[in-house]
Amino acid sequence: MSMGDGRAGGVFCSLIGDDCSISCPLGLYGTNCTSSCSCHNEISCLHIDGSCICREGWQGVDCTIPCSSGTWGFNCNQTCQCTNEAACDPINGTCTCSPGWREEYCDVPCPEGSYGLDCRERCDCVHANGCDPTTGTCRCLAGWTGVRCDSMCAEGLWGPNCSYSCTCENRGSCSPEDGTCMCAPGYRGTNCRRTCSPGFYGLRCGQSCPQCVHSDGACHHVSGRCSCLSGFFGSLCNQVCPSGKYGKACTETCFCTNNSTCNPIDGSCQCYPGWITEDCSKPCPAGSWGPDCIHLCNCHNGAECSATDGECTCSPGWTGLYCTQRCPSGFYGSQCSEVCRCQNGADCDHITGQCSCRTGFIGPRCELRCPSGTFGYGCQQLCDCMNNATCDYVTGTCYCTIGFKGIRCDQAALMMEELNPYTKISPALASEHQSAGAVLGIVFLLLLIMAMLVLVVWFRYRQREKGQQAPSVTYTPALHINSTDYSLSGLQCAGLLSSADSSPSNSSAPGCFSNPSYHTLGPCTYAAHYAMPDKKSSAKVGERRKPH
Repeated sequence: MSMGDGRAGGVFCSLIGDDCSISCPLGLYGTNCTSSCSCHNEISCLHIDGSCICREGWQGVDCTIPCSSGTWGFNCNQTCQCTNEAACDPINGTCTCSPGWREEYCDVPCPEGSYGLDCRERCDCVHANGCDPTTGTCRCLAGWTGVRCDSMCAEGLWGPNCSYSCTCENRGSCSPEDGTCMCAPGYRGTNCRRTCSPGFYGLRCGQSCPQCVHSDGACHHVSGRCSCLSGFFGSLCNQVCPSGKYGKACTETCFCTNNSTCNPIDGSCQCYPGWITEDCSKPCPAGSWGPDCIHLCNCHNGAECSATDGECTCSPGWTGLYCTQRCPSGFYGSQCSEVCRCQNGADCDHITGQCSCRTGFIGPRCELRCPSGTFGYGCQQLCDCMNNATCDYVTGTCYCTIGFKGIRCDQAALMMEELNPYTKISPALASEHQSAGAVLGIVFLLLLIMAMLVLVVWFRYRQREKGQQAPSVTYTPALHINSTDYSLSGLQCAGLLSSADSSPSNSSAPGCFSNPSYHTLGPCTYAAHYAMPDKKSSAKVGERRKPH
């Protein structure tokens, strides 16, 4: 066999030596001992396949895993005897006690007053029954707590370690040692569930209530204050809630508006006259007034009625208790306080103060006469006067210049008429100088008419006298007489007609009338038919001649 290839008789081996009788050195294994062991915490590894042979306390393929808890020794095949969570040495099985325990197998606790590892620590507690041997925590007496058991249980807790909750009610407190209830003022009973008996109050219900007035019972069982009815307050419930408040203890705020009164008991609103609805926020409907709006307004002409007392506030242009009267003459507007500024007799609108001009005037205040050439209401009519005649600005009457007459002054006037420059009588609304001229003209016309009447009377009288001397005349019915059908032949007939006693023979005139329509019965033409007229015929002749 050769050393070089590790074969003996052609076979590989994990030994060395000429005859392969020597094991591989420590830490080597395999063919010709060429492989290194990969074990930890080992005694050695097998020289053939390299398997690890672990020391006491270790296990695993490569001896890297310590013995499981509770085992120890070679291949971890021994069982630990330690108690109370003590640690067991995996190599020799020795117990390492946890705090609070001692002896070989850690089965004996620390003596009273000590605790900790190997029981070397001393307890530091006040109100306690020793301490925990492991942690040193104080075992507090009932009703105490804290690290050193130097603090009482918190409110509501009692007993060992303050582990119980109090069953006291109504703010009652319990004894931290045994949980006994100490009731708050106003309550009594084992668990403080019951209030004081009526008429008593305070701690242990040992005080008597005062004499309450407007109360719904005895005083309050805690404070001793009177339990006031709604709408009252005070220590004896003898005061009414202040303005704006109502209800129990006067804690509610009134919502009444517009000076209304709030009921202190239930907060209902008693509305001020002129207001309605639950909170008195709505005024009376138009046309009504007073408490609950039960009255009807009596205002007129658009006046507003006071919802409070029904007083009328008149609209512009009206006055009076019920606004039925127009503003007095010369005033207008709100409360008739504005003074009218109209002129020339114009009427002032009692509402707006606008001037209503009389005929012949215009302008905001009727201060202007109609412009030349116009007249009438609003100066809307045009004058129709001619020949430089003056037009009356009120009536439109034309005042003619000298030499003209007629309604329009479009006719030539006679000399007599020229004396009167007016052809129409101007009304009283004419201007002052024209009115004076009109008066003079009227006087003149009256005098002229009287003179003409006198002349007519005198003329008729003269005609009557002449008619008594006139010859009898007959008319041909078939003929129409006009002014050209007859004419006097001159004064030759004067003598004939002047004497009623003249005889036919005395009329030697060749003819008294040249008009063939007249047939004279006298001696002028037919003397045979002449006859003296009697009084009746003379009167008839006079009447027939009167129109002529």
